[in-house]
Amino acid sequence: MRLLYYSLSLYLSLTSATPEPAAKTTTTPVSPCATRSPSSGAFFDLQPLHILPPAESKLKHPRLVSWNTTGYDYGYNFTLNFCGPVLEEIKGVVGVDKGLWQNVSAYYKTGDGEIFSIGNQNDRPVIRGRKLVLNYTGGSPCGPDVKDRRAALEYDEREIIDDGDKKMKKPDDKEDRPKKPESKAPTKRKSTIISMLCDRDPLAPTLSLSFVGTDPDHCAYFFEARSAAACGGIEVAKQTLSPSGVFGTIALVAIMVYVVGGCVYSRMVLNQRGWRQLPNYALWSGIGGFIRDVFVILTSSCARFLPSRRGYSRVNGGLNGSASGGRGRERGDSSDAENRLIDELNEEWDD
Repeated sequence: MRLLYYSLSLYLSLTSATPEPAAKTTTTPVSPCATRSPSSGAFFDLQPLHILPPAESKLKHPRLVSWNTTGYDYGYNFTLNFCGPVLEEIKGVVGVDKGLWQNVSAYYKTGDGEIFSIGNQNDRPVIRGRKLVLNYTGGSPCGPDVKDRRAALEYDEREIIDDGDKKMKKPDDKEDRPKKPESKAPTKRKSTIISMLCDRDPLAPTLSLSFVGTDPDHCAYFFEARSAAACGGIEVAKQTLSPSGVFGTIALVAIMVYVVGGCVYSRMVLNQRGWRQLPNYALWSGIGGFIRDVFVILTSSCARFLPSRRGYSRVNGGLNGSASGGRGRERGDSSDAENRLIDELNEEWDD
């Protein structure tokens, strides 16, 4: 017990002498597909829009295809996923290495079967001003020098005024067409910008995705997504301990407080020493006898349910008749002696 108090006093002295570390200003890391507003502190989580493969999904009825939206006048429809690659197995993506095909998060397919990537996966949405934006980059090549884009920009017909006849001519000759300057700049690649808008309508679908437009070079594609997931909320901290772990921790702390506090009180106030310093020493010391008594009671009560040796007795006779008859006579003599003793005691009691 002295070792316990020496250890406790040493621990308290060290904890009181050690200065508390300065509070760190680092923020809690945000989980993938989520972000926190630096101005308002609102938490945005786009994880409900992330479609997992059916083998990895925990939903009862998982979604089997990615999100789709119509391109309308663009001529092609788009397939997207949020914060992850699309579920569809795509091959032969134009201008993208084969090892990156599984990372495509947005693409469109032409009538000839060509697949153009408009961005690889990105699980970090950002906040620009008051807008929540998700950006995909690293898609198929694009730009004025790329021939495999959707539609090359055609030169408009222009008027050529001759000094003599002032006729209207079309630029049929190659000399009349402006020459494109040779550019050694790196190849541009298609990218996607998705603007997330909050939709709190309880009857609205999970996501309403719309194609807004693209730039003249068909390098940047703009989409608008309305969903309740884009509404800011409060970040729910993940519980590191299970309910049983929390209960066990509370019980352990309560037991420690009970034992240490009781020992200090018994030693300082009641002047107890040795094992008697433990709180409620009399109770704990007698708990062994209590358990023993309970065991005896239970075993004795259960003994009545065990099969007994009662039954028909064998008739005295045969080879063992004399022995059994002798034992019977001994029992009869003992019972007669007991009866006589009882009668004597009764007579003495009457006197």
